[in-house]
Parts: sequence; structure tokens; C-alpha cells
Amino acid sequence: MTARSIRRSSAARSRAAAVGAIAVAGALILTGCGDQTESGGNGGTNETGKSSAAPLFDKLPKKIQDAGVIKAGTNAEYAPMEYQEGGKIVGVDPDIAAALGEKLGVEFQFTSGSFDGLITALNSGRYDVAMSSITDNKQRQEGLDDKGKKLGPGVDFVDYFVAGTAVYVQKGNPKKINSIEDLCGQTAAVQRGTTYEQALKDQSKKCTDGGKKAINIESFENDTEAQTRVKSGGAVAGVNDYPVAVDLARKADGGNAFEVVGEQIDAGPFGIAVNKDNKELTAALEEAVNAIIEDGTYKKILEKWGAESGAIDKAAINGGK
Repeated sequence: MTARSIRRSSAARSRAAAVGAIAVAGALILTGCGDQTESGGNGGTNETGKSSAAPLFDKLPKKIQDAGVIKAGTNAEYAPMEYQEGGKIVGVDPDIAAALGEKLGVEFQFTSGSFDGLITALNSGRYDVAMSSITDNKQRQEGLDDKGKKLGPGVDFVDYFVAGTAVYVQKGNPKKINSIEDLCGQTAAVQRGTTYEQALKDQSKKCTDGGKKAINIESFENDTEAQTRVKSGGAVAGVNDYPVAVDLARKADGGNAFEVVGEQIDAGPFGIAVNKDNKELTAALEEAVNAIIEDGTYKKILEKWGAESGAIDKAAINGGK
């Protein structure tokens, strides 16, 4: 992050799957299509959301100009980045998307589905973009599994935020966990298909290589289940994106359920995922991100959600390593 000192580690990146074979190509398309919840953005200026007067409207592909809509896939279970409130999808990402929509003259319409099916659904044509705190990394850009095997076309990313990984525990830290390295021989909870699930696997190998016991990793379909496991004491810790872990510690049970321990590790960019064949949309989104940074809208959105530490100075395409 531009405004925070971060301890670098090989332990983790962030939410988007470094185990990304599932999301990149291996998962069935249907994994991203069940139990969908839709929420419209507020970027449009008429009934279709289309506004040819918007400064970047002409940069968009004609298909999206005609539709007046950018269809965005997300997993809305991830406060403060994206979550459901009052039947609507709200958070950092939807607010940024609405601001981008103002510059582009179209409306972002979010649909919530399974996180590990978002990229597959994007490349199948269900969505125009996926925007769900997805870490931009080379593996996902190139459509590789964790062993470097080519499984799919990959995606392009327009980077708009930076975040690292954090460990959270029960309030009071009864097991005295101070870092991910302290989880050897312990049970840890995590959302399935994320880079911090891979972070736990990597750390577990380090544990056994060093003569210690492996981490008992419990992976869940959604992050709420992982949180519940930690809260109940069934897992000594959970691993999550830093801004999400901080928000969780601040808000859950009035701040009495969890606390974040240790330092944020291995920060990397979040990106808006776009099909590699849609270069025109990728370029338009990059311009739009830079536009909201330059006019101050971006900063105001991050301040609203307490996420200023994730601010970037300039958008990038495929900036992840």
C-alpha cells in the first residue's frame, strides 16, 4: 500500500485464488451461477444507464454502449469491500464501480455468486467484468494452476486497490497467536479458493519442513463460515485480506469477537478482471480509474469505508506479480 509499511513474505497475497485453477478454468460454469443476487449501480444517467455525454463513453466497446450496462460478477460476502445490506450490494467495490460508471456513462450491475466461479463465468460471457477484491497475479493472468500447468486463457486486470493478508483470532487471543508462523500444529479457518488458503498450505509445508506439525486447514465455501469457526473456538485463527480482517475486528459483536494479530503480509493489487479478448473495455476502465483518482472521487470513497491505506496513485493493467 502506498501509505503503509508492509512486511513482505512469501506467505500470502490476497483473496483471489492462487489456487486459481478452480476459478481460472477448472470449475464448472454453474459454480458461479447459483443463488445469484443482483444489485444495480448508480452510474447511469437515463433509463438504460447510457450517457453519450459522459467523458469516456466513446472509449467503450459498442456492445456495452448499446446496452448501457457493464455486468459485474462479485461475491458479496466480504465487508467492507462488497456485501449485502437491505437487499442491495454495497461496499468499496460497488461505490468505486458507480464512480467509474459516471465517467463511462453506463451503469454497473452487480450479481453475487460463488467466488471460485467468478472467472469461469466471466470467460463464459456471463459477466463483462469480475470485481470482488480479486488479487491480480501472474497465475490468474496466464490461466495457470499452482503447478504452472495451463488450464485456460486467463484474464486481464485493471488494478485499482492494494491489500495484504492478515491473521485474526478470538478477542483476547487465547492461544497467543502472533503471526501465521505460529499456526504450525493448529487449526486455521479460511475461505476456499483464495490465495490465503494457498498461504496456509505454503506455511504448513514450512512447518513440516522445519520439523513441526502441519497446519490443520479448514476451508469453507464462504468467509462467514470461516469466521464462525474461529468465533466458536473450533479454529484458533482465520486468515483474510487485511481491510476485511480489520473491519471484522472492529464491527463483529461490537468489536468484542475478534482481533487482528501481527503485521499485514505480502501486499498485492486488487484488479477488475476482464476477458483477454476485450482490450477495449480494459483500456476504458484503466482511464476511468485514473479519472476518479485525479478528481478526488476515489479518495472520498476509500475514506467513507475506512480503506484509505489501500489507495493507489495510478491504475495499472496486469501489475500483479
